[in-house]
Amino acid sequence: MQQPSSGVVEASAPPPRALKDLPGPRPWPVLGNLPQLDLPRMHEQLEAWADHYGPVYRLSLGGKPVVVLSDGALIAAILRDRPAGWRRIGVIGSVINEMGGEGVFTAEGNDWRRQRRLVMSAFDPGHLARFFPSLVRVTERLDRQLAEAAASGQPIDLQAQLMRYTVDVTAGLAFGSDVNTLEGGSDVLQAHLDKVFPMIYRRVNLPFPYWRRFRLPIDRAFDRHLAEVHRAVHRFIAEARQRMADEPERAERPADLLEALLAARDADGSALSEAQVAGNVLTVLLGGEDTTANTLGWALYLLHRDREAWDALVAEVDAEGGDERVLRDFERTRGLDHLEACLQEAMRLRPVAPLIFVEPNADTVLGNVPVPKGTTVFCVMRKPATASTLGADATQFRPSRWYQDGAESTRALNRASMPFGAGPRLCPGRYLALVEMKMVLSPSPATTPCSMSARRRANPRPSAWPSPCFRSACA
Repeated sequence: MQQPSSGVVEASAPPPRALKDLPGPRPWPVLGNLPQLDLPRMHEQLEAWADHYGPVYRLSLGGKPVVVLSDGALIAAILRDRPAGWRRIGVIGSVINEMGGEGVFTAEGNDWRRQRRLVMSAFDPGHLARFFPSLVRVTERLDRQLAEAAASGQPIDLQAQLMRYTVDVTAGLAFGSDVNTLEGGSDVLQAHLDKVFPMIYRRVNLPFPYWRRFRLPIDRAFDRHLAEVHRAVHRFIAEARQRMADEPERAERPADLLEALLAARDADGSALSEAQVAGNVLTVLLGGEDTTANTLGWALYLLHRDREAWDALVAEVDAEGGDERVLRDFERTRGLDHLEACLQEAMRLRPVAPLIFVEPNADTVLGNVPVPKGTTVFCVMRKPATASTLGADATQFRPSRWYQDGAESTRALNRASMPFGAGPRLCPGRYLALVEMKMVLSPSPATTPCSMSARRRANPRPSAWPSPCFRSACA
């Protein structure tokens, strides 16, 4: 395989073939394949077309060529070559930035490198260990609500509760704010946050940006939700500035991501703009709210269908946690091998970012296909993770495959399944996400028949797979 930006073709590579000669579904005049796409299920369409046309094929979207890629090795090479060789497609950055999300997610080049260092420091295991008591407190709130729902026999919107939980955790870790959306009723931050991703997905996939010229009712309603989110963002920033004014030593030893961003901004105004500080707050809120909650929803659904895997999970947590309703020791969460295998398997089968949209920074070659600078490439992430080369049962939920099939098999799984991305822009929040999910999926004997029953009986299957474009905090 040729590395995407190397300009060197291996001796064994087949002869080059032109982009226009790639196979693909027959396009319509002018609009291309746009009328054929069902956006909420586009990831499934692209997977089905890959079965028919192969791991590299072509679409036409409004007259513009798009390469659709489901070859795991090529996808991994692209992700490793960011930001030097590849970047997100330009429309993503423009749509998110105009919503006030100008941060590490949309940054490229040196701008990204500068912001990435600050964001990574806030999510390292050491910081997470210091925050862990607060994580326990938020998890206990969720546990109480699940127990009360199970005891009363009332149905709950589990996905919404999980999203509130992840917002509370993210705001506490990254911004030092106890927003407590779990107990805040219906008028809470999460109720506004969950309108942002669908609108981003809608606008990125529209053929032209009409909203920049006139507003439809859906846009005016969204503007109101976005205004509430921005009010929360600026409140977080004001609270952090007040803490730093009251305790000047925080400038040298920031206690959270927001304090680190403000310290960098105050020390060197060229390092970060005020818009980038606010944009990173919004980015982290969105990434923390959506991805982890939806992965938890799918994991609960898959475990609900597999009693053997669930019983093994309960036995492992019982042995590790004793009579505790919620694990209180950070080091314990770093074990729980079967629970982690359940999560890895859920993310393999139901990645929250089933598509990643990128473009090359210069003319390059994918396999044996020359790809001009700026060409849109759709990376179909689930296809290599469920390929038959991983086993005849690769489409089935079997957590034991992560620790019972040998070291080489596990390495093959890790190469094929990339739920947090890969390369330099690997998701900075992956440690937090795994700990959150382990905390929620850790029922103890004291939870029977309450919280554990709520987890098993709430029918937690998400009503639809998350929109496949931006469901990753990968930065």
